[in-house]
Amino acid sequence: MRGKRLGAATTLLVLYVLKEAFEYLLRYANFRHMKQCGSTVPSGFEGEIDEHLLEKAIAYEREKTRFGFVASLFGNVVAILFIYGGVLDAYNSWIVSLDWPFIPAGIAFFLLLSFANAILTSPFDLYRTFKIENAFGFNTATPRLWVKDFVKSQLLSAIIIALVAAVGFWIVTVSPSFWWFWVWVSFVIFSLFMMYISPYVIDPLFNTFTPIEDQELVCRIRLLLGKVGITVRRVFKMDASKRSRHTNAYFSGIGKVKRIVLYDTLLESMDRDQILAVLAHEAGHWKRKHVAKIFVAAQAVSFFAFYAGFRILQTDVLGEWFEVRHETFFAKLVLIGFIGGIVSLPVVPLSNYLSRKFEREADRVAVSMTGDKNAMIGALVKLSKDNLANLHPHPLYAAFYYSHPSVVRRIEHIRKLEGDGGTQIG
Repeated sequence: MRGKRLGAATTLLVLYVLKEAFEYLLRYANFRHMKQCGSTVPSGFEGEIDEHLLEKAIAYEREKTRFGFVASLFGNVVAILFIYGGVLDAYNSWIVSLDWPFIPAGIAFFLLLSFANAILTSPFDLYRTFKIENAFGFNTATPRLWVKDFVKSQLLSAIIIALVAAVGFWIVTVSPSFWWFWVWVSFVIFSLFMMYISPYVIDPLFNTFTPIEDQELVCRIRLLLGKVGITVRRVFKMDASKRSRHTNAYFSGIGKVKRIVLYDTLLESMDRDQILAVLAHEAGHWKRKHVAKIFVAAQAVSFFAFYAGFRILQTDVLGEWFEVRHETFFAKLVLIGFIGGIVSLPVVPLSNYLSRKFEREADRVAVSMTGDKNAMIGALVKLSKDNLANLHPHPLYAAFYYSHPSVVRRIEHIRKLEGDGGTQIG
């Protein structure tokens, strides 16, 4: 019997290592592909992208890839030691020794794990921010700002974890036979609640949002988005430049009334037509109900995941497989999360395939709304230049990891759409 238990744990370890090795191979193949093809200016990009910029993009991707290998390897070693090296068992036994009630013990269990994870990963975030992003001219954050953000995020995370854990564990105590369903319902409600309050409560803790002063742009945005039934309450500029020179824009809000946020870096980089094209793309997601579809799909998957987790927790197999002396509910949750990370690997390419499909649909809506392919193409080219995007990803890597079509393929798709504008980059 002991041999069978160890055999199951060993099998899961082998599967975990194989999964990580597969992902490492994909990253390596992507980097090799970029080195071989990355210096070639794609068709249609002549005059906008030069070899010097491509070399800089290759160097940026190289540094990110190497760093990603090291950070991921560190994380994998820590995970294996935690699960298989007796750390989880010792930590879990210590929590049990405190002899606290179920709910406070569960909150403490996950809060301490969250803090430990933050401490272990913070050196990597520091290196990424002040070494890699600095070297390529993206970082504008100061060490003081980084520390402030770190403290705020940890306090916010602690509050959310404590609230979610308290509610979840309370449901487990009052409904031991159907807690999985009621916890799932509470998670759905909490997710919707966070989508609603985040723009008004959480985001302002980290950034300053001011109304855009360009009233002509605001007027054109309202007229454009009114075509698809979106009422724009206010258009804001976010001071993204105090942390990074990367560019972006996004919608927030639930229902037909939307809050639009433009990075100040985006406003500086693009002209009005290109900004409108970017927002039209976001409006395309709303028009096609992509956010709602993704949310429903995610909650459907989580529904079955909660039920599967409930069924596993009804048994003693996890404690036996991983030799955990005290089979607490909390330790079992950690082990289920570990196993879930292995078996969910096929979900990654499937979800990204769906995301890429939605991105192409949103591009079609954007071109239909603006009637200007040139503006959309120009915006994508500027986003690629400003963010040093990899223009030559490995096809398999892109199929597995990319939530958006590669920018070259995306522009090719836009050129084929009906609408005004020529075939040259505007």
